[in-house]
Amino acid sequence: MTHGATGREDGAGRAYIGSFTSAGGWGITAAAVDGETGELSVLGTTDVVPDPSYLVLGDGPEPGGKVLYAVSETERGAAAALDVTGDVPRPIGEIRPVDGAAPTHLARTGGHLLTANYGSGSVSVLSVLPDGSVGPVGSVLAHEGSGPVSDRQRAPHAHQVLSDPSGTWVLSVDLGTDSVRICALDGATGALRLHGETSLRPGTGPRHLAFHPAGGHVYVLNELEPTVTVCRWDADAGILEPLDEVSVLPEGTEAGEGTVTYPSEVVVSHDGRFLWTANRGHDSICVLALDATGGKATPVTTVDCGGHWPRDLVLDPTGRWLYAANERSGDVSWFAVDPATGVPRRAGSLTVPAASCVVFA
Repeated sequence: MTHGATGREDGAGRAYIGSFTSAGGWGITAAAVDGETGELSVLGTTDVVPDPSYLVLGDGPEPGGKVLYAVSETERGAAAALDVTGDVPRPIGEIRPVDGAAPTHLARTGGHLLTANYGSGSVSVLSVLPDGSVGPVGSVLAHEGSGPVSDRQRAPHAHQVLSDPSGTWVLSVDLGTDSVRICALDGATGALRLHGETSLRPGTGPRHLAFHPAGGHVYVLNELEPTVTVCRWDADAGILEPLDEVSVLPEGTEAGEGTVTYPSEVVVSHDGRFLWTANRGHDSICVLALDATGGKATPVTTVDCGGHWPRDLVLDPTGRWLYAANERSGDVSWFAVDPATGVPRRAGSLTVPAASCVVFA
């Protein structure tokens, strides 16, 4: 089912919001973005992809054009490409199986699309065809291992996959094995070769990571313990080295106090001065200040996320606005970022049932 425009564009930018159709979500929503106020307004929706929990934009076949890619976080697992030239995203080519269960993340790297398959603990590499559509799976790298948290870490659970800023390496974050794998991608064949694996503190359950804009540090957000692990990244050698672990909850908050907290996403400011995390359960956004090198993160404060269960957090391209996709309250809230302190101030929200992620064109 698709729905046409319900908002105004007026030359504004574009955002795309994923949501869980199995929980009453609209699927993929195209929204206009007012750069002056941060406001989102719905342009159109489509539920052609079941449970499109994560989205990413990649270059299209036309110069300057973009294609939207989505995972289908279902037991069988799939990935799709969508044309975004109109107000309602429309499929390009086939919705392809990824040969993995419950994919939660994807990345476009050159002529390939990579998916992190949480259920099966693997990373799939699919080709991207000349028209921008998704081709068949070329290879699957299966993760191995487990962790000490019996109900969450009995097996590998790849949660995120992305390229490093140099474009040389592919990193996959595995919640089940408390580790980050560094791989080399063969651009011709699409094969992933394991280069190394960095172990983090057992039981932390790493979920997502983000790079410092200078490229020399990485911030791994842990889901099973509410912390960020600060790491040094050597792009020449492909080595990730843990340096420190910092809490993303207010000082004095006891583990398990009130509601258990499951952090979901980590974002770094464009100038490398601040880092934010979304904390489900605590329903907050944590603000951390980064030193000049990016090697030290210091908690500043936490603010309310504007809803319940913030699954995703993202900066707009200008760095002025921060957006939280609040899955269980069914909305996307936006915040004006104070450029001096990094502290976000809530400015509004848009109803989007079962919201899971936001990406900007």
